[in-house]
Amino acid sequence: MMRILIADDHAVVRKGLKQLILEEYPSAHLEGVSDTEELMRKLTESSWDIVICDLNMPGRSGLDALHQIKQAYPSLPVLIISMYPEDQYALRVLKSGASGYLGKDSVHENIIRAIHTVLLGKKFITPSIAEKLADALGSGNRQLTPHEKLSDREFDVFKLLSSGKAVSEIAEQLSLSVTTVSTYRSRILEKMDMKSNADLTRYALDNKLI
Repeated sequence: MMRILIADDHAVVRKGLKQLILEEYPSAHLEGVSDTEELMRKLTESSWDIVICDLNMPGRSGLDALHQIKQAYPSLPVLIISMYPEDQYALRVLKSGASGYLGKDSVHENIIRAIHTVLLGKKFITPSIAEKLADALGSGNRQLTPHEKLSDREFDVFKLLSSGKAVSEIAEQLSLSVTTVSTYRSRILEKMDMKSNADLTRYALDNKLI
């Protein structure tokens, strides 16, 4: 019996995914969680064949969860779903070990095909992501955009700063010290050649990152 764990903070999304998957795999065992902490707890309690994880959840992000999962369970396939466009996030999550990336606008059409693909031990890559991968490989001298210069942890902090979170709030959410978050903020501003949180917010909005 296939076991699938779905992590998304919206109950409607979890329910919709379960219905779609059960139509194809009626005997599958599915469970849902609403945040990263519950996700990691479920992973320690029993074994799973696939994890489907939203990129943005309360507490630590799906990207953070992905790193933890791949460290503890390197062979466990993780499909990342997100409301954000593929061109902004897909390459980052694939490089971090995800087995595939699905925009929420394409989940209905692609989720079953994605599950089939990752169960075979392959990566699920849409044509648009494949094109971006080809471009990235074929253009070694391509100049990185400012946010592409950030590490995954810096990217998480950048998103939270640009969405208006205070350093103290980010520290609590990511289980870091205020000093550590302040250091990340300084690095982010330096790498992106920006001077303030307002600059980060403007950039994130212009590039559809929040």
